[in-house]
Amino acid sequence: MKKIGILFGVENSFPSAFVERVNARNASGIRAEFVLTGAVEAEQTGPYSVIVDRISHDVPFYRAYLKHAALGGAAVINDPFRAAADDKFFNYALARRLGVAVPPTVLLPHKELPNGTSDRSMRNLEFPLDWDAVFAAVGEHGFLKPIDGGGWRDVHEVRGREEFFRAFDRSRDLCMVLQKAVEYTEYFRCFVVGRKKVRIMPYDPRRPHAERYARDAARPRTLHARLLWRKMEEDAMKLCRGLGYDLNSVEFAVKAGVPYAIDFMNPVPDADVHSVGETHFQWIVERVAELALARARAWTGAAPARPAAGSVRAGSARAHAARPKARRTKPSRGAGI
Repeated sequence: MKKIGILFGVENSFPSAFVERVNARNASGIRAEFVLTGAVEAEQTGPYSVIVDRISHDVPFYRAYLKHAALGGAAVINDPFRAAADDKFFNYALARRLGVAVPPTVLLPHKELPNGTSDRSMRNLEFPLDWDAVFAAVGEHGFLKPIDGGGWRDVHEVRGREEFFRAFDRSRDLCMVLQKAVEYTEYFRCFVVGRKKVRIMPYDPRRPHAERYARDAARPRTLHARLLWRKMEEDAMKLCRGLGYDLNSVEFAVKAGVPYAIDFMNPVPDADVHSVGETHFQWIVERVAELALARARAWTGAAPARPAAGSVRAGSARAHAARPKARRTKPSRGAGI
């Protein structure tokens, strides 16, 4: 019997619906269940052919458990080795190489020394920092955010240098990026499953969390809207293939017809029925169930070869480098995460 496990935390609706959906298929020799684990021995072989990860980004024990399971041959969605290696700044740089429009972004040194370091640890760091060059690149209206954060934690919208430095002073020892704000006219969040199936959802990040997703899933009617949606679908798949994510959400802020990728480091995208709505919820449950079943059917028990770090993404970048880049305008206000 091949077992599909789902590893999760505080969420309720998606894990239960996923297990029910997989088991309702009555796939021969395949069953889904909630993962149960205790202390793990290095020589131990896990019981799961496939594991869907919904929590390891917050729990180091689970991240280590999933790496061990993958080493033993389990297909983990998403690959814990790739997810652990990502950060927002790398992802923005990769997006540019893939021809996906992103706002100008600058990586900043820590405001406070990381734990266990001293001034001598920073002898390779320019001091004082050239802040004029930073603001020349990004402008004075932007978003200051951690390179590996999520859920809008420690994200600050800043207008002008005074607001920026107040926010930067509160960033503690976090590594931050400053990104130019986009004055958008439309905003979308896209589910991407299996790097080839995309669900585009109108989304308003300015509203309360439970009211951000538009419940209407109707396809666009005008030629302009259809072309925009096609571009977002292509860019979302391009990003997930480059990142190696099988499950992700990608956010786009649209200005002057150009979709700017704002946030696409979401290997555990929000899939709660109370926030995304019933229609979007049923879509994501069905697609992830299909993906997990396909991985289980293909499972052989052999550990997959692990490519050198970055080789898959670098190859993807080279493959797209010759393609024309998306038309860019000068964004100025409004979006960031």
